[in-house]
Amino acid sequence: MGNLPQRRVTASGYPFETVGIDYAGPIMSASRQGRGCAYNEIGRFIKSCNNSLPGDLALEGINFHFLPPHAPHFGGLWEAGVKSVKFHLKRILGNCNLTYEELNTVLVQIEAVLNSRPLTPLSADPSDLLPLTPGHFLIGRPLTALPTDCYEQHVTGTLSRYQHLEQLRQHFWRRWSKEYISELQLRTKWRSDLNPLQEGVLVILKEDNLPPLKWRLGRVVAVHPGADGVSRVADVRTATGVVRRAFSKICLLPQDDI
Repeated sequence: MGNLPQRRVTASGYPFETVGIDYAGPIMSASRQGRGCAYNEIGRFIKSCNNSLPGDLALEGINFHFLPPHAPHFGGLWEAGVKSVKFHLKRILGNCNLTYEELNTVLVQIEAVLNSRPLTPLSADPSDLLPLTPGHFLIGRPLTALPTDCYEQHVTGTLSRYQHLEQLRQHFWRRWSKEYISELQLRTKWRSDLNPLQEGVLVILKEDNLPPLKWRLGRVVAVHPGADGVSRVADVRTATGVVRRAFSKICLLPQDDI
């Protein structure tokens, strides 16, 4: 593997000073304005730019660095995120005939799901159960959502348009959140214990039936070794009390010293 880009290892002055962009489309949608309006709109935009867009952006201090053709692994960080989103998005949308406004609503809700993911503990304070999320860089606090009924098991034809959009969001949340949590777990040989859970670390508990944007977080308060001296069970203090879980249901957030 090559070295990480300098922009990945050098602290910058502001969030999003350096960003990666990927085309995640096309995504089909219905239009109330007639066939071909999305194509015509893009054509008019490109024609109006008259190849002056790169120069105009350069005046604002914006520079583009393109990846080599057919080499998406060069942008591994954001390419992996886009791939994960597209994989689940295609499956939840299926043959849905959403208008532009409805599709925009679903994508914004999915954006909130992605930006609610826990990245790392905010502090080493044992009483602090809040993680750092992408939402902190956007609005300075965690993202929240209004509570809604669960529509995952409902027949789509019986739902209103709003309820159908909420059903799509819940389906995406269920699929993507489980995949994200699984990626946090380091898989090692059972005969070795390379990264045991320690008291005080912030973890995510694998829980079913949580609503979108809700991650059950807690701090490990005790671990319980078995007869062979290997710990496989831990007590975790959450916002609602202390629970006991097997290590397979506990995901350790990345730590500064790991």
